[in-house]
Amino acid sequence: MAVQRRRHHYYHWLRRILPLISAVSGALLILFAFLSFLAPSPVDSDHLRHRHPLKVGEDDAVGVSAFRVPRGGGRSGRDLWNSRNSKFYYGCSNASNKFQKAEAVTHLNRYLAIATSGGLNQQRTGITDAVVAARILNATLVVPKLDQKSFWKDSSTFSEIFDVDWFISFLSKDVKIIKNPPRKGGKTLTPYTMRVPRKCSERCYKNRVLPVLLKRHAVQLTKFDYRLANKLDTDLQKLRCRVNYHALRFTDPILDMGKKLVHRMRRKSKHYIALHLRFEPDMLAFSGCYYGGGEKERKDLAGIRRRWKTLHISNPDKERRHGKCPLTPEEVGLMLRALGYGSDVHIYVASGEVYGGEETLAPLKALFPNFYSKETIATKEELEPFSSFSSRMAALDFIVCDESDVFVTNNNGNMAKILAGRRRYFGHKPTIRPNAKKLYRLFLSRSNMTWEAFASRVRTFQRGFMGEPNEVRPGRGEFHENPSTCICEASEAKAKKDSGPRKFGKGYDATRKDVVIDDQNVDEEPEWSEDYGEDQNELFERGLFNGTGLDYDGAISDDPELEEMLSD
Repeated sequence: MAVQRRRHHYYHWLRRILPLISAVSGALLILFAFLSFLAPSPVDSDHLRHRHPLKVGEDDAVGVSAFRVPRGGGRSGRDLWNSRNSKFYYGCSNASNKFQKAEAVTHLNRYLAIATSGGLNQQRTGITDAVVAARILNATLVVPKLDQKSFWKDSSTFSEIFDVDWFISFLSKDVKIIKNPPRKGGKTLTPYTMRVPRKCSERCYKNRVLPVLLKRHAVQLTKFDYRLANKLDTDLQKLRCRVNYHALRFTDPILDMGKKLVHRMRRKSKHYIALHLRFEPDMLAFSGCYYGGGEKERKDLAGIRRRWKTLHISNPDKERRHGKCPLTPEEVGLMLRALGYGSDVHIYVASGEVYGGEETLAPLKALFPNFYSKETIATKEELEPFSSFSSRMAALDFIVCDESDVFVTNNNGNMAKILAGRRRYFGHKPTIRPNAKKLYRLFLSRSNMTWEAFASRVRTFQRGFMGEPNEVRPGRGEFHENPSTCICEASEAKAKKDSGPRKFGKGYDATRKDVVIDDQNVDEEPEWSEDYGEDQNELFERGLFNGTGLDYDGAISDDPELEEMLSD
């Protein structure tokens, strides 16, 4: 009986207390949900911390006491200013004996004109490919017409940016080029206007353009950028290289001013880094990325995004997680410090308007106080002839970046791609591309590790992204970025390869899998059907980013003007 009374008492006590427990639990759940709603996400809060001014020094803590950014670069175990084994490779773009001279293959009454699209570097790809297209069609090329109507609103002509006489003379054995459209019966011949699909192959040009050319005698191809296939016959690829790396030379005024800027950087330091920084408001809005600026950032970028109805909504965290967001200035600085570049290194920055202005740049400047741009090392009077023309200003940045000891980019736009290919061709000068997909989580968790651990992982992740020979398999990525057909291996290198890997440097092995990187920043060349409609081909936009930023295989905008604005 006593046992039954105790059980009965316990049962009634439990019935009375259960509602109270449920009420308390429910209240706690509601409170937790409310606090979770108010608190920023882990990504947001991390980036908000990162936006604070960075303290640099042996005893200055960043994040938590364990993460201390040193002023010096430390021991990186590599030459900071030269690519390993670069001396064993060289640019080679001479035509083969079977590549006939222009005078033997050019047909009379075949004239090809092209209208380029976008900014300076986007137009450069179009000019390069136009020469090859004229050769495929056995046509005379009219000096390309530059884009003067798009976002850039630059009235410059071809001859005001490039040395037109040199361009015609250098390519005279490959393609016949004339400065102005031909005249017939005392009148200028009006070309038939058409557009070819993106990545149009040699057969595509012969099937689509040649019949029109035979009938009309003069054809103008519009929106001419990335309108030629990535993979072509070897001699045509080498012609691409002759155009891009030898025939396209800036005018004397641009070259002279560019050389002055380079000379002033050299006077300041024996070596310098050039950083191509894309962090403009329009760029960030287009990318769909979020950088922890709170409601102001969301409101600012949303306002910009509303200008284009075709801009699709994306998941910011997903974009960042997949390495499709440009690194912030601070993240670029931390990456460089981890790779061994100390605070005494001089940096030239080529950029447009940076979102957040000086506040955004402050962490990078704290890491690298020797911070310059063309506006800080040249007077307004010196820049005055160029400052009203976006392409001419971009040309100055191009020269300083090309001549730098190390070129770094936080994106993979047209300028970054063209310079990467050019620097490979002319001696594999160090060119650092962020492995954004791997670095993403490392930046998020940096406050939970020591600087030594962080730096070690950065160096590991950046293997294959430093501009070394054989980083990317031949034929992978855009040809303008990886002109593998035009890079030859010295006979000395081949002999040493046979004698053993150690002679190439510590740990080198040409057969090792990690020498040739099959990274996520380089995609396979898609197969483009010649039967694709114009609308479908319009969706294949320029390479604004490729792995380190927007990947146009999954384009988020169909707006041509928006593409042009952001792609350089």
